[in-house]
Amino acid sequence: MSRRLILVTGGAGFIGSNIVAGLCAQGDYDIAVCDRLRTADSGKRRNLSKHPIVDFIAPETLFDWLAAHRGEVEAVVHMGAVSSTTEADADLIVHTNFTLSKDLWNWCAGDDARLIYASSAATYGDGALGFEDADDLASLARLRPLNAYGWSKSLFDLYARREALRGHAPTQWAGLKFFNVYGPNEHHKGGMKSVVAQIYPRAKAGETVTLFKSHNPDYADGGQLRDFIYVKDIEAVIAWLLARPVSGLFNLGSGQARSFKDLAEATFRAAGHAPKIAYIDTPAAIRDQYQYFTEAKMERLRRAGYQAAFTTLEDGVAAYVAGYLGTADPYR
Repeated sequence: MSRRLILVTGGAGFIGSNIVAGLCAQGDYDIAVCDRLRTADSGKRRNLSKHPIVDFIAPETLFDWLAAHRGEVEAVVHMGAVSSTTEADADLIVHTNFTLSKDLWNWCAGDDARLIYASSAATYGDGALGFEDADDLASLARLRPLNAYGWSKSLFDLYARREALRGHAPTQWAGLKFFNVYGPNEHHKGGMKSVVAQIYPRAKAGETVTLFKSHNPDYADGGQLRDFIYVKDIEAVIAWLLARPVSGLFNLGSGQARSFKDLAEATFRAAGHAPKIAYIDTPAAIRDQYQYFTEAKMERLRRAGYQAAFTTLEDGVAAYVAGYLGTADPYR
């Protein structure tokens, strides 16, 4: 039997649903989704409503479903995770982000299926050790994430590398260290939405938006730097990986750090208004863990053969606003 079935875990979420949208549009695969919708009117349902998926699986029945489809699944694209950096239940984070990921790794290794999974730039901690995506064990073990979310992702990256070195691995495996992602289908995320989505309603109205002040003398207010990546670039990299046998850990950002002020100004321009920005104190609860600079080093992915250009901040924000946030139907 030809394997043309791809399972996307977390496929109703922000990044997962964009991957589902791209794969369904490509038309080369049957797409099954594992996720929770929570409520009938949740944005997660609407994230999927335009796409002809072939199955929807509750997380608690995932491995029963996999057992029933042994020999049919070509790849698992594992986006399911507890992704909040402020989640207080560390046991839940570890179970979801580490234990479940190990189980999927072992299932894929046993069924000759491929595994592409979401790691995170949160594994780099405060960035003092840089943002090189070296995937040798010594480099991975040196990283010091700042929160339980980043630690859980780092644990699995280490597990994946160890298992690959001892020859127990899926036929293809790729861990992608996502940086600051923005784009359509993030309405359900509430306070975890991208800054673009959070400030757009006020920018559209021509009102003042607020950004965090800097509490670091090396950075001006609003000058804190992040590597912002448009979600459709992530979708493109995953489609590229599914078309060729590339394995390893890879950064996935734009490769260029930009300021939150740049991001806000681009949002105002896309909304047709002059920027109006005020600054407020960073909450004390997150101030000690706040990152002032992230920038993905993209050389490893380039050396692996990925040559497409990444979307500029201005182009990505303009596309997001014009195609989604500024429309009557903002879902992809």
